[in-house]
This record gives sequence, C-alpha cells and structure tokens, in this order.
Amino acid sequence: EPQTYDYDLQQELYHHLSVYIPRVFCLGPSGGSSREEQREELACQLLLLAPLEWLLVGEEPATGLALLQEKNHPSLLCGHVFKVGQPTYSCRECAADSTCVLCMQCFLGSVHKDHRYRMTTSGGGGFCDCGDPEAWKTGPYCQKHTPADSSRDHKEDPVAHLPPDMVARAYSIFFIILKYAVDMLTWEQEDQLPPGLEPLERRDTYYCMLFNDEVHTYEQVIYTLQKAVSCSQKEAVSFATTVDRDVSTTDSTTLSTSYSTANSMHRNTSRQSKPLRVQVMHSSVVAHQCFALKALSWLGQIIQYSDGLRRILCQVGLQKGPEGENSSLVDRLMLNDSKMWKGARNIYHQLLMNSLLMDLKYKKFFAIKFAKKYERLQCDYVKDDHDRELSITDLSIQMFTVPSLARMLMVEENLMTTIIRTFVDHLRHRDPQGRFQFDRYTAQQAFKFGRVQSLIGDLKYILISPPSEWSDPLRLKFVEGFDAFLDLLKCMQGMDPVVRQVGQHIEMEPEWEAAFTLQMKLTHIISMTQEWCSTDEHVLIEAYKKCLSALSQCHGGLSDGEQSISLSLAGHSVDTFRYQVSQEKVSIHLPVCRLLAGLHVLLSRTEVASQFPEQLPLGELCPHLLIELPLRCLVLCAQVHAGMWRRNGFSLINQIYYYHNVKCRMEMFDKDIIMLQVGASMMDPNHFLMIVLSRFELFHIFSSVDIRKRYREANKDLVQQNTLIEEMLHLIIMVVGERYVPGVGQVEPFDEVRREIIHQLAIRPMAHSELVKALPENGNKETGLEQVIDSVALFKKPGVTGRGLYELRPDWYKHFNLYFHHYTRADQSKAEEAQRKLRRQVGEDTALPPPVPPPLCPLFASLVNLLQCDMLLAVEGAVLQWAVEPSGGGWTESMLQRALHLVGMALLEEQQQLENSSTDDDIIFNYTSKITRPGEAPSTSGSVLALLESLQNAPHLEVHKDMITWILKMVGNIKTIRERTSSTSSISINQGQHVEETMRDKDKAERKRKAEMARLRREKIMAQMSEMQKHFINENKELFQQSIEELEASTSAADSELTCSSQVCVGPWRMSRAECRQLVTCILCQEEQEVRSHGKAMVLAAFIQRSTVLSKNRSRGLPDSENHNSLFMHPDLSMGIHTASCGHIMHATCWQRYFEAVQLKEQRRQQRLRGHTSYDVQKGEFLCPLCECLSNTVIPLLPRTSPPDRSVDHPSLETWIKTTRQQIEALQSIYMKRLSAADDDVTDDVTPSLRNRFSSSITEMINTFSMSAYKVGLKVNPNEQDPRVPVLSWSTCAYTIQSIEHLLMDEKKPLFGSLPCRQDDCLSSLTRFSAVCWTSAPLMTIHAHFVSLLSGTHQCTTNSHLESLLVLPEVSSGWWQLWSCVKAGILPFLRTAALFFHYLNSSAPPADLLVAGPSQWDALCSYLSLPSNLLLLYQSHHTLMEPLIHRWCCHPGVRQVLQGGGAIVRFPRESNKLITLPEDYSVLINQTSSFTCPRSGADKSRAPTLCLVCGSMLCSQSYCCQTEVDGEDVGACTAHTFTCGAGVGLFLRVRESQVLFVAGKTKGCFYPPPYLDDYGETDQGLKRGNPLHLCLERYRKIEHMWKQHGIAEVIGHAQEANQTLVAIDWQHL
Repeated sequence: EPQTYDYDLQQELYHHLSVYIPRVFCLGPSGGSSREEQREELACQLLLLAPLEWLLVGEEPATGLALLQEKNHPSLLCGHVFKVGQPTYSCRECAADSTCVLCMQCFLGSVHKDHRYRMTTSGGGGFCDCGDPEAWKTGPYCQKHTPADSSRDHKEDPVAHLPPDMVARAYSIFFIILKYAVDMLTWEQEDQLPPGLEPLERRDTYYCMLFNDEVHTYEQVIYTLQKAVSCSQKEAVSFATTVDRDVSTTDSTTLSTSYSTANSMHRNTSRQSKPLRVQVMHSSVVAHQCFALKALSWLGQIIQYSDGLRRILCQVGLQKGPEGENSSLVDRLMLNDSKMWKGARNIYHQLLMNSLLMDLKYKKFFAIKFAKKYERLQCDYVKDDHDRELSITDLSIQMFTVPSLARMLMVEENLMTTIIRTFVDHLRHRDPQGRFQFDRYTAQQAFKFGRVQSLIGDLKYILISPPSEWSDPLRLKFVEGFDAFLDLLKCMQGMDPVVRQVGQHIEMEPEWEAAFTLQMKLTHIISMTQEWCSTDEHVLIEAYKKCLSALSQCHGGLSDGEQSISLSLAGHSVDTFRYQVSQEKVSIHLPVCRLLAGLHVLLSRTEVASQFPEQLPLGELCPHLLIELPLRCLVLCAQVHAGMWRRNGFSLINQIYYYHNVKCRMEMFDKDIIMLQVGASMMDPNHFLMIVLSRFELFHIFSSVDIRKRYREANKDLVQQNTLIEEMLHLIIMVVGERYVPGVGQVEPFDEVRREIIHQLAIRPMAHSELVKALPENGNKETGLEQVIDSVALFKKPGVTGRGLYELRPDWYKHFNLYFHHYTRADQSKAEEAQRKLRRQVGEDTALPPPVPPPLCPLFASLVNLLQCDMLLAVEGAVLQWAVEPSGGGWTESMLQRALHLVGMALLEEQQQLENSSTDDDIIFNYTSKITRPGEAPSTSGSVLALLESLQNAPHLEVHKDMITWILKMVGNIKTIRERTSSTSSISINQGQHVEETMRDKDKAERKRKAEMARLRREKIMAQMSEMQKHFINENKELFQQSIEELEASTSAADSELTCSSQVCVGPWRMSRAECRQLVTCILCQEEQEVRSHGKAMVLAAFIQRSTVLSKNRSRGLPDSENHNSLFMHPDLSMGIHTASCGHIMHATCWQRYFEAVQLKEQRRQQRLRGHTSYDVQKGEFLCPLCECLSNTVIPLLPRTSPPDRSVDHPSLETWIKTTRQQIEALQSIYMKRLSAADDDVTDDVTPSLRNRFSSSITEMINTFSMSAYKVGLKVNPNEQDPRVPVLSWSTCAYTIQSIEHLLMDEKKPLFGSLPCRQDDCLSSLTRFSAVCWTSAPLMTIHAHFVSLLSGTHQCTTNSHLESLLVLPEVSSGWWQLWSCVKAGILPFLRTAALFFHYLNSSAPPADLLVAGPSQWDALCSYLSLPSNLLLLYQSHHTLMEPLIHRWCCHPGVRQVLQGGGAIVRFPRESNKLITLPEDYSVLINQTSSFTCPRSGADKSRAPTLCLVCGSMLCSQSYCCQTEVDGEDVGACTAHTFTCGAGVGLFLRVRESQVLFVAGKTKGCFYPPPYLDDYGETDQGLKRGNPLHLCLERYRKIEHMWKQHGIAEVIGHAQEANQTLVAIDWQHL
C-alpha cells in the first residue's frame, strides 16, 4: 500500500544537504591524504547522517538503535555478504547445488564440517545461505541461526512490531533519501543539480573524472595518464590503482583546463580500443554523488537493526512511481545499471542484497520484476564494458538457484523460454540454412559472444534441480521452453561442416573453437533437460515427439539428389544411397540427433516404452536415417585416424580431440554410439553391418570374389584401409559391448562410474585429481567417484614428495576390457601392456579376453544378434583367412586381435544364455554351430573354427596364441554344456567347469615344466662361471695374495689409530693423519692431479651468498657497505656470508676457459634474445659444468698442513702472552713512526719465503675467492687494496661452520662423519683457505688486524666487541646450575672450534664424536686439548687469569648491559625456525581475507603473501606496494627479502596455495605448498577446493632447505628445468 511522504520534510532536508555537502566533500572522490579522508568521514557522520538518525529514531541514536535491535526478531537467514578472498564452504553431500555456500562461522557451527565439503575463496559478492531450507538437503541451520521457536509465524508482518509514528517517519526518510540517491546516481547533467539542491554560492571548480572499465590494462591507463596530465610515473600509478577501485579525479580549477585534459585522455586511449571514459563535472555534482553513495551505505546499515525497517525500505524501493511502468526506484537503478561507475554499482547491489534479497516476501516481488526486465538487462550487460560481477544481471544467481522461485518464474514469467530466446537473438550470424556461423568474427563480436554465454549460466541455475512433483502449468511451460531449446539446437545441428582437402593443404585454419565453446557450455544444460524429462512420463513423451519432428526437419534434405544403390553380400541385400565421407560435407555437431538418443534411452530406462507404446511414434522411426549422421561422424574420426584428412590442418584434429574429450563426450561421442545402438536394435543386423561397411568405404573389399587378392596389390591405400578395418571392427565391438548406460544395459549409474575408474586404474595407479579429471562432471561438479572408489581401489599414502595414489584391487582385473570405448589409442596400448605384465607376474596366460557383459534392456535386446549374423561371420572369416599367411601388409595384428575379441564376445553371450535359460527353446543364440559351417560359395575358406585351430600354433602368431587357446576352450565348454542339456537337463553345470579346470591344469603343468627347465639352465651357467673364476685366481696367485695382505694391514692400522685415546686436533700434541698424496680428477679434462703447493691450481665450484638464517635481530638493517668494520661479527649474527659447494673439482685453467666461454655465449645470447637466464654472468655466476648447480666463485684446493715439530719446545701460555704483548707494542711503535714520517711508499718487507709458499696459479685463485667473498659480502665493487678483504674470507669460513654446526645440532646428528661429501669438501677447502688467505694481502693490513684482534687480552681499554661474549642467565640454585649453564653456553663454540681444527689439521676425530649422544663434553675437551673442568684451567693459570677476569668485570660496558642497556644475546643461541602455520588452511585464508593493502587504505589486497621467515603479511603483485631498491621498482615481496633475508625469501601465496622462493630480483620459482588434501595432493591455485591440512614433513623439508642455504640452488635447478620460469618478472611480485 503506497505510503505518502512529507513534502515539507523533503524541502528542509534538501536545503540542509545543499548547504553542507559541498563543504564536507570538497576534495572529490579520491581526496588528499588519509587525514583529509578521516576529516571527511567525521564531518559526514556528524553533519549529515547523525541528524537523519535522530529524526528516524526520535531520540539519541545509539540508545534508540540498540533498543530496536533488542526488540527485533532477526531473520534466520545469515546473509553475510562475502568480501573478496574470504573462504566459502559448500557441502558436497547436502547442498542443493554448487552455488549454495556457508561463511566460515556458520560452517564451523554446522553439521557439514564432518561431511565431504569443498572450500574456495570468494570473488566478492554473494552471501551465506545458512538458514535457507531450500539450499540444503539436510542441516540448513548452524547453531547460531537455528530457529528458537518453530511456532512463530513467518507470514507475520515485521512492521507491526514498530511504533506507528516511527513507521511513518521511516517511510518519509527512506523515500526521500533513496530518491535523492537514485536521482544523483542516474544524473546525466555535468554542471546542474536537481531542483532544491542548488548550492547557495556557486564556486567555479570542476573535476576531470576518469572512470574504470574492464577493457584497458593497468599499463595503458598509466601511460595515458602520464601523457595527458603530465604527471610522474609514481603519481600515475597511484591514480591507476584508485581508478581500479572506483573512479579517480584530477584537480583542475577552471573549466577549460579540465576539458583539455579530458580530450587528451580520449585521444591517447582511443587508438587501442574504445577510449577511457572521462567526464568533466562541476565540483558540487561530484560532492552530491559522493554523498549519495554514503547515504546508500547508511541505509544498508540502518536496516540491519530491524526487520521492520528492512521491510519498509523494500516497500519504498518497489513502490510504483507516478510515471507508471518501470518507475519504481529499484527499476530506475536496474535500468541505469550499465551507465553507472564501479563504486556506485558495488554499493547499490550490496543494498539490494541486504534489503530485498533478505526479505523472503519481497525477494519474490523483486525476482518477478527482474524476470520481466530480463531481456532488457541482458542487452545492457552485453553492451557494457564491466565484468559480470559488477552487473545487476549477476544477481540472477541469488534468485534463479532457489528452486521454488525458479519454478514460479518459469510458470508465471515463462523464464526458460525468455532466456533461450534472448540467447538465440544475440547470435545473429547464420548461414543460408539458418545454422550458427562463427567463422569471420570481429574482435567486437567475439567479446559479445563471451558475454552472451552468461545467459547459459542462468539457464543452468533454473534447471539445476529437477522438480519432485509437476503441475500442469509447469509441464506446459517446460515443454514450451524445451521447444525453444530445440530451436537453439537446430541452429547448431550441422554447423562448421568440413570437406576433405585433396591435393593441397588448407590455406586458412577455419574457426572451430566458438562452436565447441558453445557445445561445452550447453553440455550440462542438455543433460539437465534430459533429467527433467525423466521425472515425468507425459513430459518425456511430449519431448520425444518434439525432438523426433525436429530431427526429421533436419533430415529433410539428407537423401535428396543422392543416387540410391542396393548392396548385397553373404546372401543379404539392403537399399541405401551413395554418400562418401571422404568427398562430401560432414559436420561433427549433431545436438538434435544426440538429444533424441538420450531421450530414447530414457524411454527404456523409465520403462515408458513398454508401458505406453501406443503414445510413442516408434513406428515413424526410420532406423536408416537415425544412424546416418552419427555414423558419418564416427567414420570421419576413423578416417582422421587413418591419416586421410592430414591436409585439413589442426582445426579438424582439435575438433576430433574434443569430440572424444571428457568435457564433451557425454553429449557427443557417447550419444553417437547410443544412436547406432538404437538403430541396430531396430534393423536386421546384416543390413546394419552392410551400411556400416559402405560408409566406411570398405564394402568392395569384403564383397570381392577372391578376398585373398589383398596382398598382391600392396599399395599406400592398403595401410589406410587396414586402419579403417580396425576402426570398423572396434565400432562393432562398442555397439554390441557398451552396455553400461542405464537404459541400454541393466545397470545402475554407479556401475558406469565404477567401470570408468577400473579402466583408468588399469593403465597405471593414479592420484585422486587425475581420476576426477578423467571422469565427466555433472552440473554440480560431482563425478560420483567417492561412492565407488573404495570398493575398487586401494589408497597408498605419499611420502615427503609425490602424491597419494589409488591402485586397482586385484579382484577387479577380470572386468578389464581392452576395447573400452573411452580409451585413446595411447591409453589402450599402455593398459594392454600393464595388464599383460600383471598376468605374467601372477603366472597366468597373457590372453585378455572380453569381460562378461551385463544383460541388455528389453528395448535393446536384439543388439546381440549382431554377433551371430552372417555378415559379421563373413568379416571374421576373411580376417582369419588373411592371418593364415604372415602379413605382407595385407592385414595387421590389431585387426586380428579385434576379430578374436568379437568371437570371444559372441561365445560369452552364448554361454550366458545357456547358463541362464531353463529349457532349450529359450536359446536363440547358436554361434558355435555357425562357426563350424564352412564359408559360402565365393570364398570357399574353411569354417571359422577350423581357421582358428589352424592358427593356434602358427609361429608368426605367438602373441595371440593364448587368446586363440581361450576361444577354443570356450567352444569346448559350450559344446559340453549343450550335450549335457540335450541328453538330460537335470545334471548341473559343474562338468563344464570341470572340463575347463582339467584344461587349466594341463596348462599349469606345461608352465611348470618350462619354468623348471629354465631354472636348470640358469644353474648350469652359474656353475660354469664360478669354475672359470677359480681358474683365473689360481693362475694369478701372487697378485691376489699381495693385495689381500695390504688390505689386512691397512684395516688393522686404522683400528689401532681409532683406539688411541689421545686424539688431539690442536696444539703441540696434535695428531694428523699419515701423510698420503691427495689425488683429484678434473671434471672437465678428466686428468688426475695431485694437490701440491707448487702444482697446478685445482678449484672447487662454490656459491657465496649473504644470509640471515642464524640472525637473532632482523630489525637491524643491512650494514653500510662503505664504513662497515667486519673484523668482529656482532653476536646477534644479523647478517653473515655463507659459502656452499657442489663438491666438483676442476683445474683452475679449465675453469677459466669454461667461464670465458659462458661469458661469450651470454654476450651472443643478449644480442639475440633479451630475456634473463637462470644465472647472472655480470655477477660472476655460472652453472657447475657437471651438475648444473648455481655457483659464483671457486675455492682453491690447498695441501694439508704439516704435522708439528715435536723437537722444539713450545712456549707456555704465560710466555706466549708476554711475547704477543711485546710484538703488539713493537708493531704499534713502528706504525706510529711510519705515520709521523708520512712515508707514502712503504714497501712490504715480507720475507719472500712466506710469499712464495704457493705457485702463481694457486695465488691467483686465492685472490679470486677473496674478492668474491668481499664483493658479495659487502655488495661493493672489487678493490684489492681494501683492508677488509682477508677479514671477509675469515668471516665466511666462520659463518659457514656455525651454520653447519647448528644444522647438525637441530637434526641430532653426530658432529663428525654425518656430513655429505660435498659439505665435507667445502669445509676442508674453506678452513685451509682461511689459514693462508693472508699471504695474498699487504702485510701492514695483516699486522693491523693482528693488533686489533689481540689487544683486547692485554690492554685495559678492552675492545667494545668483547664485552658481549657471554651473558649468563640468573643463577638460583647454586654452582652446579651455573656450571651446566656455562657448559651449555660454550658447547656450540667448542663444537665449531673442533670442526675448524679437524679440517685445518686433518686430524681424525675421537670415536665418541662419531655418534650422536650425551658423552660429548669430555671428548670435545680432550680433542681440543683443554681440561674438561673450568676450575682446573683456572688453577693452573690463576696468576694470569685473575687480572684478565677482573678487568672484564670492571669494564663499563658490562655494567651497562647488566643494568638493562643494550640488547642481550643469550647463549647457546637457539636455532631459527620458520613460522608455525595453522593446521587447517582455511584459517589462513580467513586471516588474509581481512588483510588490507597497507598503502592504499581500505582496499583489499589481491595477492596477500605470507613471509615464512618472519610472518609478515605483504601485498604482493600490485602497483600500490612497489618500492624502489637500487634504483629499480620492485614489488613488496622482493623488497621484503632485502630486509628480512638478505635477498632470499620464502613466501606462501595464500590465495594460490603456492610457495614462492625468491633470490634477488631476477630469480624465483614456485614450490609445492606444505598443505595437502585427504588424497595426499597439493591444490595449487585452490581449483579443486578439497579441504587442505598442513603436512609437517613437507614443511620441515622446506625449513631444512632454508637452513641449509639451499633456496638459491633450488631456484637455479627449477629455472634450468623450466624455461618459462626465467621469463617471469619476479621483482614485481
């Protein structure tokens, strides 16, 4: 009932708005800073919205609204509207269709969380269906939305609960505000406002508005902005991101500048496609439009408080205006939808969803309005340039998927017909016969075709659930809709016809994709239509009649003008007409024909055919015409296989591929086979086969007088003919044997699925996702796999890599059919091989006989007669006759195999009939008697049986022997059964089995004999070999004796060495291994070389990288490369330099040659292609020539250090300290003198003996590695004079040893003996290198480092770095605890020291350190020649220690740290781990859905990405978060790697469920995530939607790679293996 509204109130309100709005929104839509935005928000709330709330509620809004909410009976619908990226859940067992979803809160509180569910991320829009009983078969309510009292009447009007004065006020306010908003959003004038809103003083400010569309890319918009507005790239990028969300404005004060801007933007974009939409608008108009959006959002919030207010808003919105039809406010919004901009659409769609779609009564009214305007809205959408989710038409999913609404609209508004007619109207391109023609499509038409497809989606929604009960009007309208649908299919019947190209190749590939796109989109609709028909007999009969008449219209011109011919063979003749697939037009699109086949099967399945035969026009069916078109299509496929259509190019190959493909075959290939079965079941089988032979163009071969002539004329056509004969036999096998469609054979739908799975798993074990892909989905994306999979297969769980696999259970092997109709040729040969192999393993024969078929339905029962008709016997006889002689190209193995298969099928049929019949009269199948008759007059060959017997032992048919034996056995069985039933029908059938068993026993005995022979032969050979061996040893006695003695000696020596308890690796008593020569082989030239100081240099490929894996302080920035003093490593290890090697050794000269070649190749490549490679030659990177591991330097191999000289006295600690002190003082005084003398050209007075310890090539390699460490560690250019060069070499050695010690500790592995040899080699080279790298540095530098390192132990002014050596925890329970803390704190240091000295002095480790265990402390101490007790150390040197200890305690730095100044690093340092991830993946998705981009304010991030190292969430892959690093724009992830991982990053892309590894700016790869579904598979891209759970082993593997510093290596290998990864711009992620 239309309510009036208060006219005075409207004027008052308009006056208020006209004063305040231009003041509040003075900055335009994308105003200045965030401060300005906050100011705007606040002013809008206080000055504009609060007064409305006071007016509506009549008191303080906060209390009034709270009161409303209290009294409200909330709707049971949840109605949570999804934001972009939020998780949605759909129950695969209970959802009415796949569009029914729950939000996370409702899902967790519902029964469905224990069912099979699907989890996806929302694209935004759409709402939670909790509380809607039509959406769920069971459990429609979660705990929160369960109705409290079922007695409450849903029909009562919620407005009645509100005070009447409030109702009146609400009508007025809602009407005024909604009308104002609609007026403003549909306002067309740029510098005028609606009457009553004109501002008091008119300012002359204009905005140039730029609107978003879906045609232009980001790059185009940025480029245009830079040219038109002459702004910087940065500003252009920020404008472009704003436009993407909504609209953007550029400030211009005067009208003229605005227009020039607008024109230039038009000019700059119109070249590519349609121009960007730009408008110049007066600032007050812009301000009012801004407020209109705020007002709509406000209305949406207010109605959440009360269902009564919601109902009032619905009434206001749908109330007819004064202009009559289409004049209500909602109508105006809908009809202007395509003219609005993105932001406005989003907001008003949201309002419609919150109001009309949440109110069940008004949802109906709205749905009717929507259906009435359906055609107009769709036309607007097709012309529009925004995506479907931004169009009002997208709301169809909210209404059409509700079954009751969909049926009501179908009956009242004839919705089904409307949708189909609208669709057909849009596709106007037809050929003269009225068929769709997609060939020369312009880009514009292709775009339109893409948009029109959404109509098919709407059709799918209304058909998705078939009705359980029909009413007469529904029948009427559905049949009317079916009629319209047939018109659509008639336009597709025969489209895109092809003609065989002869002579030359086709010039232009014809367009074929559009037709198949249409077919794929309609596949589910066709299936659903059939499902609707199957639920009601009258509808099915009507539909069948209509479809038949449509088909006869299509068949109208089939046989006209064709010459009719008569074929005769084997005593039968049939009339048909001349047609050759290889010469005339043929099309692969026959939807009308295939729909009829589907309906015919339904007649059989629902038994309508047997109940109402009088109502069905079965007599009018002409089987010859029914099979004609599908047969042509199948012949086309056979000829393409035979290579007769090669010159037609790829488009035809693609069409054939999709015809058989799982996406289309349900309504294409499968239905063609069914149509042939329909035809064959109504015809004389001989006639059927003659037509088949004629269409295959093979008739003349089998009708020629002397079939044997075939070999003599071997020509190229023979090969094609052979293939065609194979295909023809295969077709017969399919027509008779494919009975797994309910309605053709007596089976259930799940039998069909089970058979598909059996045949997929017969090829090889498969993962769940592969099986799902191989099975056809229904409209609800279900395949039926889960119901049957466990009965036929066993699941094998995956390890740390790979995925879970299903294996076929052995008891299902007997159902394997080699000629399964969905096998491709490749699948078939793989399956055959796999099955034969399995049978061999079990020791059975390798025959693959046809499986026992299920019985046929009555309507198709006569199909079996094909197997025993004269024609087929003649064909079989011919093939067997050819096979008697070895093939000269006259026949093929697979032809024979197929013929044998057909014989086997016939015998199985006969056996089944015999076993199932009670009397002799029932048996109509006499195949065995027919195959004993000799051939007919023209080809007087022996009988089929005689031929088989002669072939059984033919040497050229060894492969088929088992199969022929099986057939002959079957014949024997059937004979005995027949004899028995004829003599006395009372004896049971056991004897038949008995005969079979004796045959089988004979077979087994034969096999056993063969196996025994083979075993004896093997044993004989082995005896001969061992005899020869003995003979050889006797002849060369001395040689063997000698080597055995040597071996014994060496093992006993090794034993004694290990038992010696005093193994020491450092100090005067250190033990080094006996001097043996170190021989290594170069991987490039394969020469052996000894490692010597003065020999040729040998090097190890290595990779140096900066690392933060051990960092205890990620907030500390990277060191300043110019002034950073790296002599002392900070105890928080915030950044280190790690060296790794692949362990491959080369001559230095070989490596240099190789590297120069790589550089040359790179220069040449850069001139040709501008892409990246997986390594950067400028940075000195290369791939190891042997294992292709990423490397950027080489470590020289150095000889072992010589053992200590025991004859010399070694100084005590005291004297050593004294001498060092004197040396330091002497050096300092020398340097002081030198500095005062200002002597610039100081020459190094180094004794030459030290300098020349190594040959020049080794010295050069020492320099090479030092420079690499320096370059990478400090990120600077090489500078040999820099005093920090040797320091960085020491530093990388120290850091690498520390990281390896941490790794061993974490994995609880022993300190020695557990490293892989590549790490072992790397460490030994590194430590030896660090001991000699000082020889290549100036002596002054070395002295300076010596002084600063050791001065800390002698002077009072201790170096500031020593104060944080060790901080002890608070000691509470006495000395013992203190001692254990100290022990734990020093242990890592002692372990690293042991590693260092072990490699430096190559001394063997004690046995205790070769096993992981607790007793390490004493072994470590003795190995390092330390006392195992600190007190002993103190007692023996206390005079020395006391002043040192005292000095350390008094140092001001120590006091400062103890009082809480400075960061404390606790020892032992704990190992870093990757962050802990939640067990359930949807928790992660939910966390990220609330993550907004940190830069562009309220905008949702498109690709939220989680750093696995520190847990930061980043906004990846977007312009808004790009920053500049080293003068280059990089995305958020790349920028983050430089602060968090020193250039290496591990990220989880949450929306894609993908792990991302990044190293530097150009290297990256994707890695499988650690989340698996229940089938042991990852789901990258979240396409399948199975629930995902964390797999700890896989996550640990990623963590291990990170701790091992192996990320860069993994990326390198991935990029080498997959070149597409190299082309990705990783730095923009």
